[in-house]
Order: sequence, then structure tokens, then C-alpha cells
Amino acid sequence: MKTHTLPLLLSLLLAPALASVAAAQTVDEVVETHLAAMGGRDALGKLTTRKATGAITISTPNGDLSGPVEIYSKAPNKSRAYMSLDLSAPGVAEKMIVDQKFDGTAGWAINSLQGDMEIAGNQLDNMKNGAFPSQFLNYKEAGMKIELLPKETLAGKSVIVLLVTPTVGSVARVYMDAESFLLVRTTATINVPQTGGDIEQTADLSDYRAVDGVKVPFMTVNSSPIQTVTIKLETVAHNWFLDTAMFSVAK
Repeated sequence: MKTHTLPLLLSLLLAPALASVAAAQTVDEVVETHLAAMGGRDALGKLTTRKATGAITISTPNGDLSGPVEIYSKAPNKSRAYMSLDLSAPGVAEKMIVDQKFDGTAGWAINSLQGDMEIAGNQLDNMKNGAFPSQFLNYKEAGMKIELLPKETLAGKSVIVLLVTPTVGSVARVYMDAESFLLVRTTATINVPQTGGDIEQTADLSDYRAVDGVKVPFMTVNSSPIQTVTIKLETVAHNWFLDTAMFSVAK
């Protein structure tokens, strides 16, 4: 069987969304406004798990790969993404199953065509840095540093910019619509050994909908010089029972 190298930066799909806020004088005010805009501390604090389903399209030099995707999250930072990709565009008859798991400590990308790979380095650090349902709920306790940067304009709208420095993983710039209080973009430099080094990753979020009193972006577009990954959610459900074993790296 002919093999194809199709770079999939899947750890970026699980990267957690940082929410938006109104203009404020201090980081604490920014964080509290953010939490209120997303539904409030009480509503966020009631969430223990999330199951989301939808469609994913990965645009690569070899053609678009698309198919259904399931994304699972469990507090405090467990995550899993499972997808079945149609490879007819690059000329492969069989589908590619990708199952990326992170159990809070270790991560593994299971790929039916390219083989399995343990996630390490910067990609693993970024997964460790994630927190469900929000990094901002306990950011000080987690050792995260947040700085307010000068306001900018994005797509003709005023945005607040935060520089977020976690204890591990990539430093991120977070752009928030100053009127809607919702995240519109994040950017970060990530290290991807499969591609030979550092690349700039941009995530654009939109189509926010209230689910159980919490705002959830139903559209996410992750773009880099290598590929663009578009996820359109169809369903989101909270507080399902998710067995911890489903996040294990064991196959």
C-alpha cells in the first residue's frame, strides 16, 4: 500500500479556548469580566465533562481531508479527539482514523495509516497547560502569568489583547472583542518536530452558543503555514459520564 505523509497538528485541536472580556484596568478585572461573559463562575464550576460532535476539514498541500469528529474533555485537563478522515482527495482509498488522547500526564496520537506516536516536548506541554472548563477559573493557583497589552483593531473592531504565559507550553496572545466580550483569536508559536521546528499557529473562534448557561464556540479555525483545520460543531453536551480510562494512552 502506498503511504502518504499528511501532517496533522492534532494537539492544537485540543488546545483549550481562552475566553474574552471587556476593557478593564487590571488583569483581575479582565479575568472576572471574562468569566461573567462566558456564563459566570457558578455555571462554569458545575461543568465536569464535555462531549462535542461535528465535522472537521483539514486543508493540506495534498488536498482536503474531512470527516466526523468527536471531542471529549474532562476536568481538570483530560482530553480526547477522535476522527475518521476521507483521504480520497490525495488519492488514498481507505479512511484514516486518528485518535488523540491525553490523560492529564501523557499523550498519544493513534493513526491507522501513519502509525502511533507518543506526544512529547512542546506539544505535550501545551496539552498539560490546558484546563477544563476554563484556564481562567484558577489561573493564579496554576502559576499562569497574564499581562494586558495595548488595544488593537481586528477585522475593523477594537480588541483587548492579553499576553498569557503558562508554567509550561507556548506563550499565547489572546484577542477579545471589546463589545461582545468573546474570544475572536489566539496566536502562539508552537514546536512541531514533524515539520522541522517552530511555526506560528492562529486560532479563530466564532458562532458562540449558550449550552447549559455557558458560551461555547461552535466554529474553530486553526491555521498555520502548513495547514488549516476547521471544526464545525453540531452538538455539545455537558456532564456526561466519561470513564477516565477512555483518555488513557493504552490502546
